Amino acid sequence: MMVELNEVSLTYQSPDGEVEALRRVSFGVKEGEFVSLVGPSGCGKSTLFSIIAGLEPPSAGQVFVDGELVTAPSAKVGYMPQKDQLFPWRTIWGNVTLGLELRGRKNPQERERVRELLERYGLAEFAQKTPSQLSGGMRQRCALIRTLATAPKLLLLDEPFSALDYQTRLAVSADIYSIIRQEGKTALLVTHDIAEAISLSDRIVVLSKRPAAVKGEHAPKELSGLSPLERRDAPAFQRYFNAIWKELDVNV
Repeated sequence: MMVELNEVSLTYQSPDGEVEALRRVSFGVKEGEFVSLVGPSGCGKSTLFSIIAGLEPPSAGQVFVDGELVTAPSAKVGYMPQKDQLFPWRTIWGNVTLGLELRGRKNPQERERVRELLERYGLAEFAQKTPSQLSGGMRQRCALIRTLATAPKLLLLDEPFSALDYQTRLAVSADIYSIIRQEGKTALLVTHDIAEAISLSDRIVVLSKRPAAVKGEHAPKELSGLSPLERRDAPAFQRYFNAIWKELDVNV
């Protein structure tokens, strides 16, 4: 199991008193699996990511990544946030190698691997361009390559497509999905978009309103083998959408 959450709870102090954010959350993610988390706004999805990434300790319970107890940030975990967060004054090459630079790993072998990633995913010719010269979709690809450059085993994708318009979002999410599959990475995605979760995932974990608890899990096996866009046209797609929507019982 690449990720394992055992009875994870979190309570924090606010000006109005204690707030229970997570309540005994338990689920796992197998190696190579793509899993999405969906739930109401403010239910604690991003908080759960912070715990998995080792940025915040739980009040109770344990998290394991690749068999190791999470107590601090780890090189095994790569994080891709909502915005691409590319530095406008650095070139694309400077941006995608930033993680290696910060980790002191900018050796010839690592640099060559990043060049191969840029070449493989159609960005090599833009290596000396700046982010402002790229489209939104290309910027997201750069952000993913920057995350992949440090060779993490687990990718945490925190609504990385939410800032894009609908048509671009469809194309970019399919593009990112393809890259993650080709690289053989394990991925955990937070999204408000049920259709997006179904079109990309091996499994969808549904969280309740705060305090977040697991309400259900869905594995759309009938859709496996189809591309994200093909999944949206499949007969089983609407059935899974309706089931998840009913389980949420809120406007997500």
